[in-house]
Amino acid sequence: MKRENLSKATLGRLPIYLRYLRARSDDRVSAAEMARVLNLGEVTVRKDLSRVCSQGRPKIGYPRQELVENLDELLGTRDRVSVVVAGAGKLGRALMRYPGFEDFGLRIVAGFDSDPAKLAPNRKECPVLPIERMAGYCRENDVRVGVIAVPESAAQAVCDRLIEGGVTAVWNFAPYPLKTPKGVNVQNENLALALAHLCLAGGRESGLE
Repeated sequence: MKRENLSKATLGRLPIYLRYLRARSDDRVSAAEMARVLNLGEVTVRKDLSRVCSQGRPKIGYPRQELVENLDELLGTRDRVSVVVAGAGKLGRALMRYPGFEDFGLRIVAGFDSDPAKLAPNRKECPVLPIERMAGYCRENDVRVGVIAVPESAAQAVCDRLIEGGVTAVWNFAPYPLKTPKGVNVQNENLALALAHLCLAGGRESGLE
């Protein structure tokens, strides 16, 4: 099974299964028990697992180790992907500290900022370096993924530096339409817009309109 054949919702659940399975020591696990512990629908879990492993048996369950190995391969967690964060403000620091990226085989290796007060070049885990060094760092460390967490006014210049360093995938949190060459994938996130949509949806469901 290839990742592109799975829905976004299924892909979002796979790291949850993997974390659960790694914490267990049983030889076999059941979809029913996983669904109960993870607060998911049993039918959903069974469908997800059947796409990952064909060895599930009624009343016997799935071989836990085989599930772990298949999920590791599918999610690419065996081969770590290095990621950098441009912008060491509150959002950037929160992203650098978030441990959940490891479940997807992603490791944030460094942050960058233009403010000297935010630099931490000697930090062992995820140092924060001057923004001028970002392109060179990405080239030297084979970084292919960059996160933009800078103000709107600096977003394009930062994106250009990332691309100069060989980055081919950009996760953009700045409310700015980036211009990138062909071959560079951009995922835009607008947190304020997402929250507004959530509130509007909640208002409709509550009859507040």
